[in-house]
Amino acid sequence: MTEEQRLIEKLQRIEALFSGAATPGERDAAAQARERIRARLRELQQTDPPIEFTFTLRDQWSRKLLIALMRRYNLQPYRYPRQRYTTVMARVPKQFVDETLWPEFQELNKTLASFLGEVTDRVIAHSIEADNSEVEIRPQTAALTSGGRGDGGREFELD
Repeated sequence: MTEEQRLIEKLQRIEALFSGAATPGERDAAAQARERIRARLRELQQTDPPIEFTFTLRDQWSRKLLIALMRRYNLQPYRYPRQRYTTVMARVPKQFVDETLWPEFQELNKTLASFLGEVTDRVIAHSIEADNSEVEIRPQTAALTSGGRGDGGREFELD
């Protein structure tokens, strides 16, 4: 079994957990879990009217995951003009967000981020440099603590 297959199985187990599956057979059936969550969402939409939520995410991977999760449950993600690319909007019952969507997203995102971090470390170690230790921490100089670099150096920030 490849690492990707193990990741997919782990993600499916997380989904089964949030669907409220009661038996081992149900936990293994991702399609049943998905339908159970959709049914819960339909029930909540009758008693808890959808409201607009704004989800602000840190990176494209989290954004893609949240959008996929929303679409899996037949939710319609969107954003308004001039909103950041990492902002996702949706009209969802609050109870569904609090009890299912957001906790499931957080667990899936943590698992996916860990996997992506491991793959990144491995690729960099094999193709660029095996030393993946953290950078040295040096005491700040007077020029740095006053807000300037002091040595004419440049700062770079990746958007």
